[in-house]
Amino acid sequence: TAVGGDACAVAAAEDAALDNGRRGGSMSVLKLCTARSAGVLPLTKLSLLSPGCPRCLQLRRRSAGSSEHPWDFFRRNYSSFIVKKDDGNDQNYSRAHLLEVLEARMHQLQADNVTEVKCTEVQFMDEINVTHLESHTKSENLTFLPAREFKKSINPSTAAPKKERTTEKQPGKKGCVQTAYPKSTFAPKKWIEKLDEEKRNKTKRQLSIMKKMKETFPFPKKKEMPNAKSMEPDRKSASKGNSAKTSAAQRGNSNASGTQRAVNVNAESADSMKAILAEVEKLEQQLNNRDPSAKHFDGDEGHKHVDTQQNILSYIEACAFNDDLDRAHQCVMSNHRILTRRKQLNIKIYSTLMHLWAKKDSLDQIGNLFNLVEEAGLKPNLDCYVAALECMGRMENCSVHVIRRCIQQLEENGFQIQNIFKTCIFHKDEREMVTKAIRVVNPSFQPLSEPEAAICQSPLVSRFYAEVGPVEYPKLDLCLAELRERFDRQLKKEQADTVTIDSVEATKPVTEKMKKMRKRLADLRAKWQKSLLRAFHEYKFQLAGNGNCPWRMNLYPYLCLLDDKEYVDIMLQCIVSIHPNGEALVAIAKELGNRIYNKYSIRKKIKNEMMDKTRDIYHAYAELLAKDTELNNFLPREYMTHLERKMNAGPSLFSEDSSWSDVLTVQLGTHLVDLMVREIKIPINIQHQTREKSLIPVLYHMYSFRSNRQIGFIKPHPILMQILSEAAETTLSFDSCVMPMVCPPIPWTSSKFGAYVLTPTKLMRCVEGAVQHQLLLEKCSRCDLHAVLDSLSQLGNCAWKVNKPILDLIISIFNDKGSEKLEIPPPHSEAPAMPKYDPKSDMSPATKSSLKRKIAWVRKRSAEMHSLRMDALYKLSIANHIRHEIFWFPHNMDFRGRTYPCPPYFNHLGSDVTRAVLLFAEGKPLGEHGLNWLKIHLVNLTGFKKSCSLKERLSYANSVMDDILDSADNPLTGRMWWMNADEPWQTLACCTEIAHAARSPDPTNYLSYFPVHQDGSCNGLQHYAALGRDVIGATSVNLMPCEVPQDVYKGVAQQVEQFRKQDAEKNVKVAQILEGFISRKVVKQTVMTVVYGVTRFGGRLQVEKRLKEIEDFPKDYVWEASYYVVQQVFNSLKEMFTGTREIQDWLTESARLIARSGSSVEWVTPLGLPIVQPYHRTRTTLLRSSLQNLKLQINHDATQRPDTVKQKNAFPPNFIHSLDSTHMMLTALYCYRAGITFVSVHDCYWTHALTVDIMNKICREQFVALHDQPILQDLSRFLINKYRYNIPVDKKPKRLQEYKKMMDVLSKVLTKGEFDLQKVKESTYFFS
Repeated sequence: TAVGGDACAVAAAEDAALDNGRRGGSMSVLKLCTARSAGVLPLTKLSLLSPGCPRCLQLRRRSAGSSEHPWDFFRRNYSSFIVKKDDGNDQNYSRAHLLEVLEARMHQLQADNVTEVKCTEVQFMDEINVTHLESHTKSENLTFLPAREFKKSINPSTAAPKKERTTEKQPGKKGCVQTAYPKSTFAPKKWIEKLDEEKRNKTKRQLSIMKKMKETFPFPKKKEMPNAKSMEPDRKSASKGNSAKTSAAQRGNSNASGTQRAVNVNAESADSMKAILAEVEKLEQQLNNRDPSAKHFDGDEGHKHVDTQQNILSYIEACAFNDDLDRAHQCVMSNHRILTRRKQLNIKIYSTLMHLWAKKDSLDQIGNLFNLVEEAGLKPNLDCYVAALECMGRMENCSVHVIRRCIQQLEENGFQIQNIFKTCIFHKDEREMVTKAIRVVNPSFQPLSEPEAAICQSPLVSRFYAEVGPVEYPKLDLCLAELRERFDRQLKKEQADTVTIDSVEATKPVTEKMKKMRKRLADLRAKWQKSLLRAFHEYKFQLAGNGNCPWRMNLYPYLCLLDDKEYVDIMLQCIVSIHPNGEALVAIAKELGNRIYNKYSIRKKIKNEMMDKTRDIYHAYAELLAKDTELNNFLPREYMTHLERKMNAGPSLFSEDSSWSDVLTVQLGTHLVDLMVREIKIPINIQHQTREKSLIPVLYHMYSFRSNRQIGFIKPHPILMQILSEAAETTLSFDSCVMPMVCPPIPWTSSKFGAYVLTPTKLMRCVEGAVQHQLLLEKCSRCDLHAVLDSLSQLGNCAWKVNKPILDLIISIFNDKGSEKLEIPPPHSEAPAMPKYDPKSDMSPATKSSLKRKIAWVRKRSAEMHSLRMDALYKLSIANHIRHEIFWFPHNMDFRGRTYPCPPYFNHLGSDVTRAVLLFAEGKPLGEHGLNWLKIHLVNLTGFKKSCSLKERLSYANSVMDDILDSADNPLTGRMWWMNADEPWQTLACCTEIAHAARSPDPTNYLSYFPVHQDGSCNGLQHYAALGRDVIGATSVNLMPCEVPQDVYKGVAQQVEQFRKQDAEKNVKVAQILEGFISRKVVKQTVMTVVYGVTRFGGRLQVEKRLKEIEDFPKDYVWEASYYVVQQVFNSLKEMFTGTREIQDWLTESARLIARSGSSVEWVTPLGLPIVQPYHRTRTTLLRSSLQNLKLQINHDATQRPDTVKQKNAFPPNFIHSLDSTHMMLTALYCYRAGITFVSVHDCYWTHALTVDIMNKICREQFVALHDQPILQDLSRFLINKYRYNIPVDKKPKRLQEYKKMMDVLSKVLTKGEFDLQKVKESTYFFS
């Protein structure tokens, strides 16, 4: 009866959870877990179970009224999925059938090396001696054992298995129960036999592999793992992979022990193998004695189901947003019931579903999900218990005992109540509900405020954060009320998600034809909208009505995230942006999918009530920035974090919503494109009323070839393009995230929160679908990222405004057919005419070939002109839209740490045209040297005096003062001196600024808003020279003080010319042809990019392009000459930068060996930013749609092996880029501490003319501080500790030798030169 009671409790709990969950039944997670974990319950404790349990009442009545067939039931394994049959005639048949199914699944589990049988496994209960059983319950939980082992433990003498039908015993015999199984009248299913066969074949293969390994390699004996059956039932395996390996090893050892091995190994090879093994073990022992760093990144990055888990989680979250609990629950259940699919579920998916049931007050279903988590071999995380507590808080009369038991289990699993409020994310009133449940048990409970975060321990910034005393940070020139009003405007803009602005294209007089075309276009759009809405409704109805398999994941939840009209508006807006020659289907689908995701993310934040809290916190945060407040002793991140801790009620400021995978985004977008192609049509007689009335599609799906690959294209009909052209509409629509912000960005406080108010923004931008970067950031300690977050916030806090006179001048030229010389693209009307081609004409093959090439060139040129024209139109239109505003550019970074503004079109990283129209919003007087710095900056922009000293540049600026003033006064009608500069528009803007300052009464007090640049001298080579302390290299890139700037490009050109002369004397023809053509311009691009990993092949293309630009160079020798020049450039760099080449070779070889060992290259910057290279072998995913089958090439999938070539070629430049960004971030932080404005374009630093000297001093100090650190030694130590675990499993000689070589290379100590790094502080032209 005890066993029967235990089974009754479990079965009743599961039935209650399944059948009564949606009604919010009272079955508690406590009782369910108690039945699971407490082992076998004595009969006396059955009274503690729920008195309303129908199974218990039924069993008690049967046991009291009849002794013929007591406890005639079975425990269920997959209780959530097996439909309970009420037909008495089929009951015995169903039980026998179920037994076979479950036994087959048990075989499958054993074949998969599961070393532990959970208490949820279903077994028929044979003859049981209750007295003997109760004597065992204190020491052993027998419910963990299979049926046969269970019987053996009760009666050791009955070791032989029973037949299927047992002999009926005396019903009155004490302590016995009888169970009769009907003899199966049907043959086993074929799939059951197939499972058994697969199990046997798998076992044979494993034994064969083990035997071969033992014969080949005499491994030392290891301690045997304890038998799984003797393990304590409440101890879980470390991981399924570990248990699988352990079980396989046990079976291999047990089978191999009874067989004699035939060892036919050569004595020499055996000795060699032993020596290698001994050396590896010795190396391992030495490495283990070092600093125990983090092991290989084996988290979610290496999980082979990460893509599927991401898709399922996105699906569940979409269902949750739509309040579609049934669909979400069926999705999880359908994946859980099948063992192969169960692996695709992670704990995040279960916890998300638990939160959905918590909103319905259904504790039964949450308890059921806890059981499913246990069945899946997962451990509940803190969020699971938060969902349970939330549900208990929502219930009106939840038992104190239930809440106390839940908290007890939470603590037993290693969690703490206070951590709930520190680490978990809350939506709406979840925090209050959890607190309410906890206070039922502990009325005086108060969530502790999060303690102050630790200070960043990097020695580069420890002084910056640890500095005590009064610290004052700069403020904005805006009052508190204006900042709050600006935030409210930005919030409304992001809520609307779409911004419509006026185009800067020339507004022509509105003619009757234009009015007619605009009306016709409006009528067409109204018809298209109705047609798309109807088709969209039908498609949704089709997906929603899939009654055969409602659990199957489809696009229906994603089509319910927004209003139907919003989807249609997105599709209609997409039509206008399609190129006249067509765009790739994948590109259009991604754009549509991403726009839907952005809108959905914003709606979700609004629905979760995060918007109101963000507004309250930002209004308080504005006090730190406003000029009319006294608060100024916090960094923006510090004060925002302080406000978060202070205002900790209500929802969290950010959410952990999963991003959509690339496949999902393309799939959703493709279905929308399909609707557009099918439904958007236009009358064929719309231009000519006399033709027949029929409809033709506006968009066509066609195919084209790119690099021997067939690409699907979407091309608009020429009639549509003609209507759009004749209508000449004057508005443009953008997403709100495309526009600069009208308030200071939210400071980055973590890897998940910062920049825009509502628009989702990643801290580290990466390829869509790549997750390894975010995982690394989340594993970091928060204090390790403080310096990076603060530098990004500082860059984003710089306020800007538009240079209106320069913008007006650019717009006038833009509308006057543009100017290629001034980098203003001409309109499409200026494109070359398409040559006529008649296939039937009588032309020679050579003429036809030439004509086809010309047609291809015209098409390419036309497409390029259209793309450049639209890009310039967007930038100028945005600038014109905000010409009277003060605005900000929020920043984030790429995976190497290089910073970028988030708005993609208009920002200071743009072209010469874009930079020329930007000014600082805050002005500062020029001071004593400010005007001189403006003049030097002007000469730098012209490029006329690059090799001259600063004094010579200033003297030259004074000598051409008349030209400068003429350019400012008459930019288009005067001598136009500015047009010959390298950067003409920035030169003109600087001329205007100098003219205003020079004509002011006191130039030293002139308020200047103009940014002055200081550019690094081949910054990549500067970092290499500093790393290697290379004297010659350091001198070439201006690390060493010199009277005039050293031009490394000119030096390389001279070295190449010297090599050419030597070869010319030896009668090398190509060297003789190149006489007089070796110049600085020819070699500059190759020298500049060789430090960033350019190969000889890429370098040859660069030189070839420069040689083709020389009119006098013989075209027949371009290829041969470019090949020769690039060889000599590499030889020259090897002679000039010996230390640089050694470091670059070491980085390349290290990355090659690491990639060959099966890992991606990772490292940590000196500021603590973790970096991983996302280059993996390409995985092709086939995506089926009604338009076409798309093959998505995914090369960032971390489950694939690393791409060795990309990993090794990219490591040197990426590592240098990470040092470059570290130097910039350090400069930004200390400039902020000094109270000066600072922004950067990678290795080009901007500030006011007044503060150039201060910025130069900080820049040099931080470069020296950075390279005073043992950067290469730290990198070597990190790589060794990271990849010492990559010992090959098979231990083949070749792989072991590669492993040894990798460890030797990573441990290599690079020699350094004698360059004194402190000399950089005295170098005038380090940045100039």
